[in-house]
Amino acid sequence: MSDEILDRVLTLELVRVTERAAVAASYLVGRGNEKDADQAAVDAMRKELNQLDIDGEVVIGEGERDEAPMLFIGEKVGSGKGPKVDIALDPLEGTTLTAKGQADALTTIAMAEKGSLLNAPDVYMQKIAIGPGCPDNLISLEEDPEKNVTELSKALNKPVEQITVCVLDRPRHDNLIESLRSVGAKVRLIQDGDIAGVIHTTEKSTGIDMYMGIGGAPEGVLAAAALRCIGGQMQTKLVLEDQEKKDRAARLGITDLDKIYDLDDMVTGDALFAATGVTNGSILSGIEINSGIWTHTIVMRSSSKTIRWITAHHQNIDKFNSQD
Repeated sequence: MSDEILDRVLTLELVRVTERAAVAASYLVGRGNEKDADQAAVDAMRKELNQLDIDGEVVIGEGERDEAPMLFIGEKVGSGKGPKVDIALDPLEGTTLTAKGQADALTTIAMAEKGSLLNAPDVYMQKIAIGPGCPDNLISLEEDPEKNVTELSKALNKPVEQITVCVLDRPRHDNLIESLRSVGAKVRLIQDGDIAGVIHTTEKSTGIDMYMGIGGAPEGVLAAAALRCIGGQMQTKLVLEDQEKKDRAARLGITDLDKIYDLDDMVTGDALFAATGVTNGSILSGIEINSGIWTHTIVMRSSSKTIRWITAHHQNIDKFNSQD
């Protein structure tokens, strides 16, 4: 694909996709219905994707595990007339956050040249990530949490007691949390949204230095696409605890079930990542209805390391919501 095509298809067009999904989900904020909020975002994202002049295939989606009417792995999107691209998406990162009206709900998508994104099954994934500016290969899933925190402390030239690690608040992380606190690190627990958790490591304003723990594999690939654009380090490993999950990975072409992936394994080519806030968060403000619709989006490109923050005002609400 030429730079011209990448710029045209994977910037403003990608922003429109996440904007539409975020606005659709915003009408369900605080209403206690996760399924309806997710479905609204999915429907809006699919509709917008299918208007793009791309020959796209969803390689990271929502429907592979439960066969719900979501944007599923293998689904074809776009007009079919443009460049061939891989798509990873989470139409609503933080369905529980949306249903409860809590912070950091996002709509997210990554798009890359065909064959560039890891085609991971919808299973759990072990993850560790840090932001840019550290020596290469600083972190490792093969090391214990205490070692990773200590090495990051040295690299950042600040005491371990000032290192903050973001972790999903889940019972499966009780031992991890205990290990981190035993070495002196601070732990920031989040209820949902580990894509945002990884991105938080790149922003000094969030106060988060490292992300650790087990979350969804689809979210891991999306976070890797964002981190590749911004800069940083990440390692992941699929959690395949039974034969059914191993078989699922094998069907997607994964032969080394114990492989540890880094950023270059998960995103090999030029990629773009976009996210629009649904609710207010540390990175993005949420949807506002005030003399029209206000949307807040971040869009990034890996090859140029360009990061754009886009605030848009859609003055005609009825036209925006009904536009084909």
